[in-house]
Amino acid sequence: MIRARILAVAAAALTVGLAACSPGGSNADGPGSIIQDPPANSAPAESTGSGSTPETTVAGSTTAKPEQKPDNGLCKATDLQLSFGRGGAAAGTHYRPLIFTNTSGDECVIQGFPGVSYVGGDDGHQIGAAAARVDEKGPAITLQPGEKAAAVIGFATVENYETAACRPETAKGLRIYPPQETASMYIAFDNPETGCANDKLPGNQLTVQSVEAGTGER
Repeated sequence: MIRARILAVAAAALTVGLAACSPGGSNADGPGSIIQDPPANSAPAESTGSGSTPETTVAGSTTAKPEQKPDNGLCKATDLQLSFGRGGAAAGTHYRPLIFTNTSGDECVIQGFPGVSYVGGDDGHQIGAAAARVDEKGPAITLQPGEKAAAVIGFATVENYETAACRPETAKGLRIYPPQETASMYIAFDNPETGCANDKLPGNQLTVQSVEAGTGER
């Protein structure tokens, strides 16, 4: 009888020891909480070091950055077409607006005074001094495709100068530098003008105003 009790106690102790080593014991994480290594494709993205998110999007594609027009979007000679508008006359000078039309497919900005000078001969040489700037510089103008801006040019009646001082020469057209541009353009006269080859005249044979929106016609 005593031996039977001893065997029973030993068996109970063995049962408790096995239960403590079982996966279902108190050290387990509970039903269904089996810990596995993460799959190979679930590794976290590498840090950029700056806290910013990478530009890579779905399936490894990248977000394209919009292209910007060079030179802060200023109108270039290749963006523009020249024409003359209707003008008028006053006190020995006649005036004509020089019209810039945006013929590109993008908007561009134009501001300030164009460079203007008479040109003549077969070689297109400059005749006399370039146009003097008059009045104040105007605001920046954004030209959408097809829109226009104009600068009014004053043409002095050079016949009022003495011939020896003027040294008259036939001008076939104007060389034009759009504002803040280093490439020139050319516009021919319907009828030739007379310019003074002397670039030291007591006065200005040409004047130019800052560009303004529209055609400049009044």
